[in-house]
Amino acid sequence: MGSEVGMLTPRHQALLMTLAGMTVGVAVFGTVLAINGDLTGNDTPAGIVNNQSTPSTPSCTGCLQPDSLQYRLQTFGSKSDPVSAEVPTSWKSTQEGTRPRFADSTGVWQIRFDTRGSSRSPAEQVESRARSIDERDLKVISRDNGTLIYTYVDQTRGPRMGLSRWVSTDGGQSSAVEITVGGRPKDEAALRAVLEQATKTLQLPTAPNDTRPG
Repeated sequence: MGSEVGMLTPRHQALLMTLAGMTVGVAVFGTVLAINGDLTGNDTPAGIVNNQSTPSTPSCTGCLQPDSLQYRLQTFGSKSDPVSAEVPTSWKSTQEGTRPRFADSTGVWQIRFDTRGSSRSPAEQVESRARSIDERDLKVISRDNGTLIYTYVDQTRGPRMGLSRWVSTDGGQSSAVEITVGGRPKDEAALRAVLEQATKTLQLPTAPNDTRPG
């Protein structure tokens, strides 16, 4: 065999060496692929990326959605001291006068107002209401800026959430109007939207009679 190799021309010897080098290279490349496959545990060929989309967070099923709400202006209070604010269009009046209430057809969501006013400040009203609520599993979420947010469990309707806000017209010395929105804890975003819309559009008499109880 050695004599036969020795009898090859220089050109043939160079060709044999090139072929041998290619064979070694292919073997090494295959070994590297095998090692990488063992390390990653992925059978996907090199250069191909697995596009696995991350599942999106499902929306709240059956929740009241803020962007589904439309509003209309409602006027209530008394003839001498009329008050108005925007409430959801589909919520109908269930009580009129100085303590009006508007609710959806199922009674799950509602907003009510108390226009009688009080000499107590919004901060005092918040503390007083927090102490007076007699509901099972009451939990106060926050009591900032004249607004009390709380949850509880109703014996008939289950988990409930309430947001009560007292609006002052004299720099926080007294309360002119109370706005309370009610629903379920999972409706919190929409309940906050309803409360903010009512507060933003609230219109009080230009010169109200001071009939606020002590």
